[in-house]
Parts: sequence; structure tokens; C-alpha cells
Amino acid sequence: MSANEQWDIVSGVGITALAVAVARARESRRDDRLIDDPYAEPLIRAAQPPVPMSGDGGEAGALWHEMTDYVSVRSRFFDEWFARACAAGTRQAVVLASGLDTRAFRLEWPEGFRVFEIDQPKVLEFKDGTLAAEGVRASCERHAVAVDLRDDWASALVKAGFDPALPTAWLAEGLLPYLPPEAEANLLATVHDLSARGSRIAIESIALARSALLGADLDDTAREWGIDLKGLFSLEDRPDPGDVLAQRGWRVHRDPVGDLAAGFRRPLSDRAQQLGAAGEMVTAQRD
Repeated sequence: MSANEQWDIVSGVGITALAVAVARARESRRDDRLIDDPYAEPLIRAAQPPVPMSGDGGEAGALWHEMTDYVSVRSRFFDEWFARACAAGTRQAVVLASGLDTRAFRLEWPEGFRVFEIDQPKVLEFKDGTLAAEGVRASCERHAVAVDLRDDWASALVKAGFDPALPTAWLAEGLLPYLPPEAEANLLATVHDLSARGSRIAIESIALARSALLGADLDDTAREWGIDLKGLFSLEDRPDPGDVLAQRGWRVHRDPVGDLAAGFRRPLSDRAQQLGAAGEMVTAQRD
């Protein structure tokens, strides 16, 4: 993504965020759902995507039909991770590049819990306006921090009320795959600098899946959506984020996506295995 590119819900990275919302909406309709997101559907309707994203036809729909299970496993894992953070006494969280994430609205939070959502102004305007029109209210003390992660987001976060002296739960879901190596390194360094003892972070890492993405057949999907899917991802080699955190003194744990899917009794398709299960969820705590 270029430095001057603006977020658009129906193109580029925006349409991938919308596709993830479609996956959450599909999952929420299942009797054996892993997550329940009643707010994904209103966001999809408001976006009015120019291509079918229901999973009912075409290569693009087929892809997200297959990836629904991966998205659901990922979402459930991070939901449970937040619950454990709350149980441990954490009382503030930061969702980096929050996109169309609705956890501040759909999860149960302890009284007084603060969730800071960081993303570009247009992202937050679209989500806030859509959910407000539906009469939806946050289930926590939510702070929308309208700033690009390529700018001085740390200052904007503190200005919004974030307290770096308190333990924080940081979430980087669906973010690192889009960042070039230098930006990823800067992000992790800033998170470290803002994290008090007892802070924790959860990361979706595709460090093990980069070669799978390069070899995946996504051409039909790219044509239907009108975007270069592979071009959205930053596939350059870089240090593993878990290793980076460990070098800074964080206690790191890794959960392969395939193991999580098996634990949730949600088998993944061959293509989802190729694109998702080669990755892992990295969690870490600063003691």
C-alpha cells in the first residue's frame, strides 16, 4: 500500500476486510458457530460490494467459503485470548488496524475496560456511522483513534487516553501480512516501548506461509474482485515476530493454525490449509 493510498471499503485492503466480515457473518449463521457477530451483516450491507461475496458462486465466493473456517478459528482464538487477558486483570486493549473488527461491541468486557481501535479515519467513520445507524453501542469504553499506522500513532494513542503505565492487551490480527519488513519492525518496537510489565500481545503470523501465498492460485479471484490479491501482501523475508519479541524479553507461545482448527473441531479445506494453516498465532507476555 502506497504512502498516499486512502482506505476504500470496496477495493484494495478494504475489500479483504469486507471479505473477512462476510466470513464472520456466514459463521454466525451456523448452529455450531465458533463466534457470533451480529454486526458483520450490517457492515456488509452498508458497503454494497460491487462483486458477489456471499460464497454462493464464482471463484471469489468459493475462496471465502473455504476461508470462513480459517477466519472463524482465528477469531475464536483471539476472542478467548482477550477473555484470558481480562481474567488476568488487564483493563485496556489496543486493536491495531482494527478495520471492521467488532469486538468492542460484541464481546463482554469488565466494567471500565477500555478498548482503543487504531485505523485510518475513513475506516472508523464507515464503521462508526454504520453501527450508530443500527443503534449499536459498544460494550466497553471504546476509543476510536483515527491515525495511520505509518504516522505517529503512539502519540495519538496516548492523547486518546491510553496509559502506558498499565498492562495492555495488544491485537495484531490480519495486519502483519500487509506490512513491509521495516514497518513491521517499527510497529513491534513501538508496542514494546508502550508496554508495561504484564502486557501481552496476540499476532497472526504468516511467516511460515509466505511461500504458500506466492504459490497459491488466486488469479481468478483477483480478476473477479478487480485487485491483485498477492500484491496486497508484503512477502519479503523478515525476522519472525515471535523471535523479535523474545529478544526483547517477552515470553512467547506459538499455536499452529492447524492445531487450533483441530481443537475447535473445525477441519480446514485444502486451500485454507495452504493459505492459513501454514501460519500460526503468536502470543507473548512481557513479565
